[in-house]
Amino acid sequence: MKNLQTVYFGGGCFWCVEAVFLNIKGVDKAASGFIDGHLDNPTYRDVCTGFSGHNEVIELVYDSEVVSFKNLLYVFFTSHDPTTLNRQGNDVGTQYRSGIYCTTEEQLNASQSFIKEEASQIWDINIVTEVKPASKFFPADEYHNDYYNNNRDQGYCRIVIEPKVNKVKEKFKHLLKNG
Repeated sequence: MKNLQTVYFGGGCFWCVEAVFLNIKGVDKAASGFIDGHLDNPTYRDVCTGFSGHNEVIELVYDSEVVSFKNLLYVFFTSHDPTTLNRQGNDVGTQYRSGIYCTTEEQLNASQSFIKEEASQIWDINIVTEVKPASKFFPADEYHNDYYNNNRDQGYCRIVIEPKVNKVKEKFKHLLKNG
C-alpha cells in the first residue's frame, strides 16, 4: 500500500524542477504550478510579471515507503542553486525563488534541519531557500507539465534543463526509476 505525501518545491523554472523529479523512484506525480501569492487562479503571465507574489513550483506527490523525504531534499539541493535570492541562472524574479512548501510539520522540521546540517555541506555559502507551510497551490496550464520530455529539442531544454537532469541521473543512480 502506498504512503503518499505531498510537498511543493520551487527551484527556479518549474520545468527544470519537474524534469529532475520525474526520474526519481517513488515519485507518483510532479506537476507544475504556483504557490504563495496574493492572486486567486493566477495565469502564467500573471506570475511571470513577478508582481503576483507567487513562486513557480512543482507539486510533488511521493510514496514515502519508496523514497525518503531526506533523499528528495538531497536531489532538490543538488539540482538547483539555493544560494541566489530570486534567481536561477538567467531566470530572475521572485517567481524563481528557492522554496520548500511543506504539508506536514515533519517536512518542515526535516527541511530546516537539512539546511542547517546537510545543505551547508553541498553549498559553502548562505542558503536562501525559504521553508514554510504550503499555501494554496494553483496548477499551471497543462502544456507546462512534462515540458522537458515533450520539448527536448528546444534550446532552453537542451542548455538549461538537460544538464540538471543529467547531473541528478549521475549523482543519484540509486534513486532512479530506471536505475
